[in-house]
Amino acid sequence: MPATLTELNVYPLKSGRGTSLERAELTDRGVRYDREFMLVTPDGRFMSQRTTASMALMRPAYNGEVLSVDAPGMETLVHKAADDGDVLDVTVHRYECQGVDQGDEAAAWFSSFLGRDCRLVRFTGSRATGRGGGVLMFADAYPLLLISAESLAELNGRLDEPLPMNRFRPSMVVEGLGAFGEDEVRLLRVGETVVELVKARGRCVVTTTDQDTAERGREPLRTLASYRTRDQEIVFGQDAIPRTVGALAVGDPVEILEYK
Repeated sequence: MPATLTELNVYPLKSGRGTSLERAELTDRGVRYDREFMLVTPDGRFMSQRTTASMALMRPAYNGEVLSVDAPGMETLVHKAADDGDVLDVTVHRYECQGVDQGDEAAAWFSSFLGRDCRLVRFTGSRATGRGGGVLMFADAYPLLLISAESLAELNGRLDEPLPMNRFRPSMVVEGLGAFGEDEVRLLRVGETVVELVKARGRCVVTTTDQDTAERGREPLRTLASYRTRDQEIVFGQDAIPRTVGALAVGDPVEILEYK
């Protein structure tokens, strides 16, 4: 059957919950506003669900001017994005970059919810990927993550309890490529855009974190390790880079332009 874009997500706050979209603009940095904000420790290291599972409970929304965040037991944070604060040197894994500090009020809100000192920063400057020539903001390494809907269905057929796609935090979900069909494709036309699939995504403990409760389990890593290990990494989905930019909408046709 023809392939179709069935899901489109943006993550304006790194490691916060994703926002499901019906339509979006794909920029050279990925879905517009993706990972524009990040929480950092006092010494500038990024924070994520890897070490702070409760970050999954933060539900951000961002319109380019105002970031609002809901979290259990907290009043909604409504924060006007600032570009005139102190510029902090921060790190995402081993990558050095910079962010504009968003002030004491936002820092106090997040510190109160997470129970540890942290600051909210907004991306500034530029940052290139390590492979493929893409650019991004505070994402780990690539501006997009694409997963085939059939890949999740195949995995769920091996699990005692099926898991939702949000465990894998994709930017784009495509139906019609077949189970792990994304592994075989290099170039896809999606709506008005072209994306290049450049690397299998290595998966971590975040996939074992329930995005609704922040509880951790053993799946899906235990099962994926039995058949989806490549070069000592458990892989699921494909990191991708926009090659042309433009509008995207759920329901857009997806065309395979080139196989690997």
